[in-house]
Amino acid sequence: MQIVTTTHGSDDVMTIGFAVLTVSDSRSAADDESGALIRELALAAGHRVAPAARVRDEAAEIAVHVRAFLALSEIDVVVLTGGTGLSSRDVTVEAVRPLLEREIEGFGELFRALSYREIGARAMLSRAIAGTVGGKAVFALPGSPKAVRLAMAELVLPAVGHLLGQARRAH
Repeated sequence: MQIVTTTHGSDDVMTIGFAVLTVSDSRSAADDESGALIRELALAAGHRVAPAARVRDEAAEIAVHVRAFLALSEIDVVVLTGGTGLSSRDVTVEAVRPLLEREIEGFGELFRALSYREIGARAMLSRAIAGTVGGKAVFALPGSPKAVRLAMAELVLPAVGHLLGQARRAH
């Protein structure tokens, strides 16, 4: 019997193309702190970032933008910010979830656990989700800059290279 060994993480993707989509009825380029923060953190980690986009809290518009980003060969990850709360206008999760081939339940679970340490029981109100589509990743984060920093620094950036490596092997 021949045993084939691989180094864990040997499929990790090192330089990643990010797309950022801000979901908001009120944010403009001038006051989109969370979208700017995602871009800044991804660039500081050595990744590429496409020009940002903003879309209203409309499920169909959100889905169209996510699909368009995923269709671009230079994009590996789409990060959305906003629209993950409980108000009637928060429809990011409803727009994104049907697009996912595989949802990464652990992302939302870990995000809420980490958030709990900072904001207490209010963390359970976040519906942040992540998943894969065609060997690419999608993350839907809250609109708060503090939540974005937490998710990007503690979850997305440390794991996204490995996540993409695994998603591409499975795809």
